[in-house]
Amino acid sequence: MSEWRFIEEEAKRVRANIVAVLLCCGSLSLGVNSSAAELGDEIANDYSYLGPLFEHFHKNPELSYVEHKTAARLAKELRAVGVVVTEGVGGPGIVGVVENGPGPVLLLRADMDGLPILERSGLAYASTRSQVDIDGNEFPVMHACGHDVHITALVGTARQLMRLRDQWSGTLVLIGQPAEERIGGARKMMADGLYERFPRPDFALALHVSSMMATGMFRLDSGIAFSSSDSVDIIVHGVGTHGAAPQLGKDPIVIAAQIVLALQTLVARELSPFEPGVVTVGSLHAGTKHNIIPETAKLQLTIRSDSTLVRDKLLAGIRRIAENIGRAAGMPEDRLPNVSEPLASTPPTLNDEALTARVKGVLANHFGADHFVNKSRTGMGAEDFAYFLAADPPVPGAYFRVGGTPKAALDAATAGGPPVSGHHSPLFKITPRPSIENAVEAMTVVTLDLLKPTQP
Repeated sequence: MSEWRFIEEEAKRVRANIVAVLLCCGSLSLGVNSSAAELGDEIANDYSYLGPLFEHFHKNPELSYVEHKTAARLAKELRAVGVVVTEGVGGPGIVGVVENGPGPVLLLRADMDGLPILERSGLAYASTRSQVDIDGNEFPVMHACGHDVHITALVGTARQLMRLRDQWSGTLVLIGQPAEERIGGARKMMADGLYERFPRPDFALALHVSSMMATGMFRLDSGIAFSSSDSVDIIVHGVGTHGAAPQLGKDPIVIAAQIVLALQTLVARELSPFEPGVVTVGSLHAGTKHNIIPETAKLQLTIRSDSTLVRDKLLAGIRRIAENIGRAAGMPEDRLPNVSEPLASTPPTLNDEALTARVKGVLANHFGADHFVNKSRTGMGAEDFAYFLAADPPVPGAYFRVGGTPKAALDAATAGGPPVSGHHSPLFKITPRPSIENAVEAMTVVTLDLLKPTQP
């Protein structure tokens, strides 16, 4: 039996077992006319449409802020099922609206952009595209973070909800968001009047496929879902001279190296051990030749935190350290290191406690309580979905993860077999069918619950 056929049969078997257990427990309930089994079958049948659509998106990724063809295709797919779509919101962003009677407004968001990575996944539908980014640089492009799953699932969810319009009441706002990878697309959509030009949501939902979670599994926690993120540049000034006569100049590479080392004390010695924070220098560029001391060096940093107080402490500490190391090196006040204001930033993404409990209850009732991953965070990734929540007044939000790799593959990797590649890797891949079907099913059942018609 082929690997694909095995995965497909396993997915069917797991779904059948879940349905049997729920029926036995008397907890299988979905809307007025549909059962969980019927919904699963409808979504499985629709994969003959969604599968080729996913492969199209994967083959044709686009970089942040230039997702024009992706946005046009997503808009076309939503319009085809009756969604009213507005394009060009905050750049290439799209907003679809479905008004279906009285009730709450629910925002469903999917991010659209790929990454500047040359794909080496070995997939038959791997990307071979290159694209010029907004800065004028050309890069190979790859969907190395699963955003192709997200937009395909948004289309699949819209197709199901339009089919089931008699089972929900309220307003849907469907977002195709640009530039999540540059954590700026959501902010631009908000600045373009998202909540003034379109219905303001009472709830907002988003999901992310995870290659490090087994297909059929979900993860959803209240509180911190993602950390804040800030990008900062430091320009270190020096005095250029011959490398054989360093006493005649001021070496910015040495100054930059001292700054890099001193920055490590911010988290290690200035934050409480119970306060998470990250200061990473991701880039140091300087010089042109072996025997030339250059005039400048440039550092690029990413800063992560889970609170405003920690964020402010880290940003202030970076400036203090950089400028004073410049002074210690003997640089005049007008030639001290220049620390930029944050170039790209997002606040923490916070899952609303009450909404998270409700969404998790719906998913547990539908898929089974044993289909949740409970573990502590392993990093401080960021997400600009936070901008949709951090409005005034705030919008309750819930952001959850969907498994993307068969459990057998994860178990084999743990046992020393072929590794499972993480996100932002040129080897990244997920198993599309169960990932997309579970994402569509999850978003559909949660929407049907949040927009449940009021009983007369």
